[in-house]
Amino acid sequence: MSTESTTTGQAEQISGPIADLSYRHYDGPLDKPIARWWSIASLSMQLSLRKRGFWWWAIGAGYWYYALLMIFWFLDTFLPLPEGMEKNPLLSQIIWKDQFINGFSISQLLLFIVAWLVGAGTIANDVRANALLVYLSKPLDRKDYIIGKWLGIFVPVTIAAALPTYIFYLYAMLSFQDYGFTSDPWLWAKLIPVVLLPGVIYASLVLGISSIASSGRMAGVIFAGLYFLPWFFTKSMQLLRFVGSQNGQKVPGIIDTLYYCSLDGIQIGLAKIMLQTSGSPLFPTMGGQTSRRARNMTLPIPAPDPALFWSLFLLICVTGIAVAYSRVKAVEVVG
Repeated sequence: MSTESTTTGQAEQISGPIADLSYRHYDGPLDKPIARWWSIASLSMQLSLRKRGFWWWAIGAGYWYYALLMIFWFLDTFLPLPEGMEKNPLLSQIIWKDQFINGFSISQLLLFIVAWLVGAGTIANDVRANALLVYLSKPLDRKDYIIGKWLGIFVPVTIAAALPTYIFYLYAMLSFQDYGFTSDPWLWAKLIPVVLLPGVIYASLVLGISSIASSGRMAGVIFAGLYFLPWFFTKSMQLLRFVGSQNGQKVPGIIDTLYYCSLDGIQIGLAKIMLQTSGSPLFPTMGGQTSRRARNMTLPIPAPDPALFWSLFLLICVTGIAVAYSRVKAVEVVG
């Protein structure tokens, strides 16, 4: 055989098929790939949990619960009981479910920071780095991508909200059964949707913002603006309510409603609705006969209208996800 014919044969061999194409004739069952979104979700969560700042802010989000642990432990251990009393009078007056409202309310700013930290660049940075060309050229569609990215924000934020809540719950359940903590045996279950609120609303909103921003930094600025501008407004409503109460005026119901019209206010209002309470101070009657001024400072704001605020919550969540879904474009491969 000549050298020329050998070279020609090798060229034909190289230019031919490099894989067995018999699969084209397969007519058996085909299983659809499932949980394709998990690869994106797990990667996003790994990146979030590796951030040193995440753990600092996540642990700090429960600081009021940790303060309550110390306060209640001190009262139960060191405060002497009055003569003739078998129970601590301060612990006896605590409304336990309201302590979860207080802890949840105080943690809002830090939970927002956690969501900002893990979510602001979640899509914007992918677009900036042309990573969507890689993600969506694989056997993934944009639904898988959106679900994975949403879970990558939702899970870390929920961990930051749930962990201190249930640490406090377990401590109080084991230590204060004599003070009525277990009077509601289903409190642990009622707290589940409460701790899910921040993860759901922040993951949905920041996902939509990140999909329209040109960079993760810009997404963070927009997200912060949407949080703080309504927050300042609701604080002004709280101030108006306080001033009106101090002057003996009846506070209009619209002031109470507007107080909840912010990202954290919506969550606090829904938490009150789910736990069926308006909240209360730590020690409602401490100090005996208090002045009207002191009572007004701790006057709880009633829970808002459930239909209105569930609608606001769903509107924010659906809008954020819809915007993200419309902005993430699949790669079209032209053969």
